[in-house]
Order: sequence, then structure tokens, then C-alpha cells
Amino acid sequence: MTSHGATGDTPQRPPAAPGTPTELELLLAEAAVGATEAVGGFSGGVYLRSGTEGLLRLAVMAGLPSRLFRPWWRVHLNRPFPAARVFRSGRPVYLADAEEAMRRFPQLMVSLPFPFSGFYAPVGDGPERYGVLAVLRTATPGRAVVDGDRRRMHEAARRLGAALDALRDGGTDVVWTADPLSAQLPSLSAPPVRIGHFTWDLRTDAVTGDALFCRILGHGPEDFPGTLAAFTDRLTPEDGLGLRAIARRAWEADGAEARRIRLRGVDGRAHLVELSVTPVRPESPPGHGGPVAFPAPSGPAGGAPTRAPGPGAGPAVLHGFLVDLGSGQAVTEASDRLPRGMLSLDRLGRVTYANHSAETLLGRGRPELAGRVLWEALPWLADPAYEDHFRAALMARAPVSFTARRGDDGWLQVTLYSGHDGVTVTLDPAERPIGSPAGPPGDRPAGPLGALTGRSTGLYRPVALAIALTEAVTARQVSAVVTDELLPAFGGRQLAIYLLHERHLFLAWETGFPQGFLDRFDGVGLDARLPGVETLTTGRPIFFESMEHLAAAYPGIPLDAHVGARAFLPLIASGRPVGSCILGFDQPRDFSAEERAVLTALAGLIAQALERARRYDTEAALARGLQDALLPHRLPVLDHVDTVGRYLPGTQSMDVGGDWYDVVETGDRIALVIGDVQGHGVAAAATMGQLRSALRAFALGGHDPAEVMSGTNRLLIDLDPGQFASCVYLLLDPATGRAQAVRAGHPQPLLRHPDGRTEVLDLAGGVVLGVDPAASYPVTELTLEPGALLALYTDGLVEQAGADIDTGIERLRAALADHGDDPLAEVANRLIREARQAEDRPDDIALLLATRWE
Repeated sequence: MTSHGATGDTPQRPPAAPGTPTELELLLAEAAVGATEAVGGFSGGVYLRSGTEGLLRLAVMAGLPSRLFRPWWRVHLNRPFPAARVFRSGRPVYLADAEEAMRRFPQLMVSLPFPFSGFYAPVGDGPERYGVLAVLRTATPGRAVVDGDRRRMHEAARRLGAALDALRDGGTDVVWTADPLSAQLPSLSAPPVRIGHFTWDLRTDAVTGDALFCRILGHGPEDFPGTLAAFTDRLTPEDGLGLRAIARRAWEADGAEARRIRLRGVDGRAHLVELSVTPVRPESPPGHGGPVAFPAPSGPAGGAPTRAPGPGAGPAVLHGFLVDLGSGQAVTEASDRLPRGMLSLDRLGRVTYANHSAETLLGRGRPELAGRVLWEALPWLADPAYEDHFRAALMARAPVSFTARRGDDGWLQVTLYSGHDGVTVTLDPAERPIGSPAGPPGDRPAGPLGALTGRSTGLYRPVALAIALTEAVTARQVSAVVTDELLPAFGGRQLAIYLLHERHLFLAWETGFPQGFLDRFDGVGLDARLPGVETLTTGRPIFFESMEHLAAAYPGIPLDAHVGARAFLPLIASGRPVGSCILGFDQPRDFSAEERAVLTALAGLIAQALERARRYDTEAALARGLQDALLPHRLPVLDHVDTVGRYLPGTQSMDVGGDWYDVVETGDRIALVIGDVQGHGVAAAATMGQLRSALRAFALGGHDPAEVMSGTNRLLIDLDPGQFASCVYLLLDPATGRAQAVRAGHPQPLLRHPDGRTEVLDLAGGVVLGVDPAASYPVTELTLEPGALLALYTDGLVEQAGADIDTGIERLRAALADHGDDPLAEVANRLIREARQAEDRPDDIALLLATRWE
């Protein structure tokens, strides 16, 4: 689960009849609850596409109070979080424990530093991907994510996707723009309340009951003896005697009145028995030799009690209910005797029970607490300082203890004990912690960081920002990270970043300001008297608690409609000015000394990231220029052979690498070449250019394929010892289709025959280029029939993290078999389409297709 972003939109719930869930809401809740139960989780949720490009919203959350997880309601698709990666790639993510999560998604664990395992599955296929189904489960040492868990998650996501397809086909727009819905999970531990029905003949002590009555007594319906003794054997002797006493009272009472008694079974379980007279009255109760008064049969006119005749006149039957109360009543009584306060919460934070001591300590009665969310019933607990403790208890299942201030009435020691069905809260009076503010909460320094005393809440945003900045490689990515991490950490709503160029500040990024308002400041010189300029020229951050203070310090400065505070931060990296950063807030506020120090330090990190991004942009532009110059701009038009090439850069590192392809005319034959230089960046692109030139020279010189590969190998060793490359070189006679091929450590080509049969070729090969100067490269001869299609590719097209490369090659072979009859350009586009959609692509891709015709 993840977040991040601050926008000014006000979400609205999808339209529905008042109090009636929509079909979309029901489907999402059912999926979240069902998936959580299927894999034994403690919480589940569904992220859906929103109305904003590149943003997912949490639509439903089951098993946890959504308010505590507000920072994770929004997931930006450009961030390294599980839900974002699953939506981008269309592949599930399974995190067995905190160690794996920290290794793969460190920002997630910085924001939620608790030992849980996570399951994330895509909902919907291809362009109709709707969102992500997620489940959180307690991480138990040694408990892996087994195939059954994966299968159940996949099936739950598949069912939800199919249901959303049907909803879409019916005209419903499957997007989410509202706050998330909350759903409760089924209880695992609470015993069911069971109610059995029975009749009791007081003359014979015969007891007959329904199936539930029998089961409560520990019998099956077929083996219950049908006697009062079988009933009272489950009771203590004193309770058995009390039961007989109320039976007589029920018989002698008015027919409209029932008699009840609470009984304790020999196993300690509580039962409630209710007895009443049946509509048909016998004349005499059991155990009496003489006449006894009984109520007359009920009827329209009623009647006065009559004296019944002696024994034997007819049956005396009572109608009864036996209710199994479980242990609930005993627990209630026991907790009310404790001197410490005790509350019980469900998994959504609602109070289900409060003992007498809790009522006294909190100054709230049970009617004021029951059914309400704890931090809404007790507003002094609705503080970010305490939210992290509740998150820890709900997710880590370990006791959590902290000291909280109950308004102006002193301090309480609060301890949380979490289980699958809820949280037990204990309350004890406490002394004011050393170093805590003496005044009420409202007197503490304003701002989130000034208010936070929790274990990780006050730190995780700045730490998450620092981690995210190390991963951002472009100025735009840096700015997006600052928007997603810095603004929420301090409650900001506006951000502007200006970069220095030739003694002028140019606007590089903005969010939250009125459209066009900042244009007047774009390109201002360093001699302008503006706070964004002076913070950079002096190297000092400037803070204004309100716009009035800003206007007083800079008379005549243009102001927007906001009245809140402003922070101007210098962006200086290693003593070199980079630019300035402006944070805006909707409301006036103070900046504590802690906040000023943290903001100043973070500004330095932002400046370093922007400086690194500037160098990256320069080198990336150079590498892209080299690569663009070195790859063929067009392939030659040939008789009897059509060729198509595609190149797709990776999305990591320098975004350019050493993959290349080429088609070389050598008299009456042509050479088809595919290759891959190890590494990325300028060095890889330069080496690729040298190898491509060498191969062309050897080919144009009339050398046979083995000599071409051997000569290129020796040249690479001479040029750059330690650099490696793989390659396939195929020399083809277009007229006859005969070909000679050599391979140096490269994936095997694919060949689709005219009849559609597609195979992975088995070319003999040598070691990769650049390793052994004496390496030899055997030649394989083959024939391309008219209509045959040859596919040469680099490993980026068939490799996926965690999967065997043979699996990727087989997937490519099947795709070529299915679509090989399409036009050659369309075949090429289809083969790399899935790779093009993946945003986490570590390697480049080169693809060369050739087909022969008569």
C-alpha cells in the first residue's frame, strides 16, 4: 500500500441512492474481503484508475481503518511502489517478508516499517487494466508465499477483472475519484450466538429439542436422550435446581410472561434459558399429589386461574429457548472489576466495549463510546503523533505502548494489543513524559514535524524523500519526487522550483499555484529583489508565517489569493548555486526550529539531485546522439529480401546501450547482423559504433563469416580489454536463400517456415567477443525458403527478472508463429509491444526481421 502526491481536488463519492452501495462498490468490497480471506491476510484493498493521468486511487480498504492510511490513498505510477509496478507491468508482486520488501521497495518500508508480507495482483488485461488488488498478511518467519497463495490471488484478481469488464460493457465508467470505502472482515475468533428451541413436559421430564439445542448440549440430534437429566447434566447442580424453580414459576405465572435464568455450564460457558407456557394448558404440574392453581387457557376473553384436577389429567408442557452466550458475559464481568481502563476495538477502530474504569478515565460513558471510531470519540487521540502507534499495532501484531495527553486532564499510558478481529486497549494514569510540552496540544509548535513524537511518523517522509532522490535521474523526476514526498511531509499545497542558468532563474516545475501566476517571475535576474532570488544569493532560507509578513518584507511584490505561509529555500550543491525552491501553505503557520533545520537540509539534497540530473541529461543527450548517429537510419531496399529493424532503449541507467543491428550489401549477397555490447551509456554506445564499423569493413572486404567474427573479436580485445559483446552474423544469398551463419555467445535466432512452423535455430557458436583472441567461430549453413521469416534479436526482448530466458524465447517463438503472416513492420511492432509497455526495463532491445520472396 503507498501514496504520494498533493493536489487540490475534492473527491466525490460515485452517485448512488442514499445509503445504498453501487454495484461497483459492492464488487470492490467483495473482492477485497474475499482475497484477504483466501490468503489469510489481515487487510485487503483495491486500487483503481483515477480521473488523473498516471494516478491510482485506493477505492476500498478492508480490515484496517482507512483514515490511518491516508498517505497511501494515492499511488503515482512513476514511483517505485508495488502497486505502481504491478499496474505498469501487468505482472504480480509477492513480498514474503520485510527483508524482501526492503530489498525491492525500500521506500515502502521506510513509510510502513512493520513486518508484513504483501500480495499485489493486476486487475484487468492489457489496455483495459483497471487497477491492482492488494492483500497484507502478517509476516511469519519461514512462511513463504506458496503457489497456492499465488493461484488464489490470481483467481481473485481475474474474477474482479471479469466483473469490471461486464460493468464497463454495461456503461459504467470504471474509475475511482472518491475517498476509499471501508469494509469489515469476517470474524475468526468470536463464537457464534446459537439459539436452540425445546419443549419440556413437566410431568415426565421429557425434553425434545431442535438440532441447535442438541448441539449446544454437545449431542447430535439423533443421539440426544430426550430427558431433563441430559439437559441438567451440562449444568452445575445449583443451576439445575434454579432451572426447576423457574419452570414452576413459569407455569404458575400469567401466560403472557416468560421466565429467564442465566446458567453456567460445567465447562464454564454461559447459557440463557427462557421458559414460557404453551398455548395448550394441561391441568397439573408434576410432583404434586394435590391440586395446584394454573392459569386458564388463553383466549379472547382470557380467564381467571382455575384449580386443576390431580395428577394424570394431561401433559404439562413448557416452551423454551436455550441461548449459548459463549464467554462474552464472563469477560465483561471480569473486566469491569479491573482498576485499569480497558477498551475493545474492531479492526476499523470502532469501540465495541469499554469497562467501568475506562469510562471513569476518559470521562465518557459507554453509550458515548460504543460504535464510534476511537479517535473520533476522543479527539485528543486524533494526532499524527499517535497514528503511527495504531498503525504499528494493527500491522505488526506486537504490543505497542505510548503516553498520550487526554486534553487538559493529564496523561494516560496507552497499550495496544492487536489480533485478527480487533485491538484491546488498556489505559492507566501516567506522569507527563520528560521533555514533552507542558501546555495543551494546541500550544505545541505548529506543523506536522513539530507535533510528531511517534517512533517513525516524524522521520519517514524526510527519509523517504532522501531515498527517492537517490533514484531520480532527471530534473523532472526530482521535481516529481519533491512534490510527492516533501509537500505531504509538511502539509504544503504549493511548490515551485527555479533553476539557475546564466545568472537568471527559470521556472522548472510548479504545482498548486494559480495558472500563469508564476510566469512573471520566470527568467528573473539575480539582481531582482525577490525572496526566491535572495534566498539563493545569500544562501539563507527565508520563512514567512503568513502572506501579510511576506508583503511587509517585500512591499509591492505580486501575491496570489492564498493567505498561508511561505518557505523559500536555497538549492546549493557542493557550494555551487543550482536554484531555489518555494513551498506554499494554505494557512498561516509557524515554522519550528526543527522544521527549519530539516527543510534546509532537504533543500541541500534536492540541489544535489538536480545537479546530478543536469549532468545525467548532458551525458544522456550525448549518448543518444552517438547512438542515433551509429544505428542505421534506414535499411537498404533489396531484391528478394525485405528487412525491418527496431530499437528500444532501456528505462534504467542512461537509457541507451550497446545493442545494434545492421544490413550490409556485399555484392550479390547481404549480411544480417545483430549484436549487444555489455553495459550502457556513452562507453557502450561508442564501442557499439566501433564494432558496427569493423563488421561492415570485414563484410565489404569479402571475408567469410568465420573470418568476420574472428577479426571483430581481436579488434575488440585491442580496443578495450575487458569489454564484451555478443553477436550473430548471417551471410545470405537472396536469389537462392542459402545462408552461412556464425554466433558469438548470442541468443539463437528464430525461423518461421512458409507453412507457419516456427523453430529456434541451433547455430553452432563460440564465446562472446572480447574474451579469447584465439577463439574460433564455426559456420552453420541453412536455407531460407521463399516466404520464410528470420528473426534476430537481443536478450532484452526475452529476459524478465526471475524467469528463465528459455521461457522468454518460447514466448517470442509462439508470438512469431501466430503473427508471422502479417506485414513485416506489423510483425516487428507486435513482437516488441509488450516490452514497450514495461516501464521497468533494465536492458535495451534490438530486433531485425528478414523475409525472402521470389
